[in-house]
Amino acid sequence: MKTRVKHEFKPIYNEESKILILGTIPSVKSREVGFYYAHPKNRFWPVLEIIFEEKIEDKEAFLLKHHIALWDVFASCSIKGSSDASIKNAKPNKIPKLLKESNIKVIFTTGKTAYKYYLQFFKEKTHLPVFCLPSTSPANCKIKMPELVEEYSKIKEYL
Repeated sequence: MKTRVKHEFKPIYNEESKILILGTIPSVKSREVGFYYAHPKNRFWPVLEIIFEEKIEDKEAFLLKHHIALWDVFASCSIKGSSDASIKNAKPNKIPKLLKESNIKVIFTTGKTAYKYYLQFFKEKTHLPVFCLPSTSPANCKIKMPELVEEYSKIKEYL
């Protein structure tokens, strides 16, 4: 059964943010915990720890220190569990507003669904380069940690 989900997390960014990482919408576990990529088997935060060679104690402070903005493509959607493949009736977040309030020059998406909908909703409005990274979700177990680290390392080229 699909549930209508409204995005409740604020975007993490400031005027010094240089890159934006976009997911689709927070997972069930993330919504329960109240923060991005909160599922214990999601590899998003461990990948960033490896790339930046530091332990992440305060996730928001870490992102801002490294000039990384974090948000999601959708403000709301209908979704079954945490399955991006089930997303319907999506309404986009106000990404162009965030871009005007920051120094973002490049966008990365955490998976093909976020990439597809970013292109659909925003590419013609933002004119920024956008790259699709593999999902760090535990559902994407075919992508192993070394490959995730290699792919996500591209972020550092823009910082």
